[in-house]
Amino acid sequence: MNDALQDRHAPTSICFGCGPANAQGLRIKSRVGDDGEVVASWTPAPHHEAFPGMVSGGIIGTLLDCHSNWTAAYHLMQKSGADHPPCTVTAEFTVKLRRPTPSAAPILLRARAVDVQADRVVVEARIEAGGQTTATFRGLFVAVKPGHPAYGRW
Repeated sequence: MNDALQDRHAPTSICFGCGPANAQGLRIKSRVGDDGEVVASWTPAPHHEAFPGMVSGGIIGTLLDCHSNWTAAYHLMQKSGADHPPCTVTAEFTVKLRRPTPSAAPILLRARAVDVQADRVVVEARIEAGGQTTATFRGLFVAVKPGHPAYGRW
């Protein structure tokens, strides 16, 4: 695996889910595999639980949203041949919580771009814990232009 996309392209980001500069955030580290799949391992803490031993659904949604946003940004960068990803934002997403996600061990996030256009990407992702898929995700991410509050954030 290579360096995390967040560390390489947005080291000063304060995003709660993926910002390296947010000491109180989740600080996920998304890495691109040889096959283009983007993966991250993340370890929950007790304050991420909805009830003893299980990760909060809101945290799960945030993890999948941020990880998938970086998947989209990476694939738009690859499509355009740029050396830096465009700033992308979430346009919509759906999370299906398939079963409770245990918090006692690291969880794995996996994401794939399934439709890459000039300025938007559909991403499908999932969380795996204990060898089982506990949540699935599908989202649409768009590159923003000057004037948007997220433009230039990385």
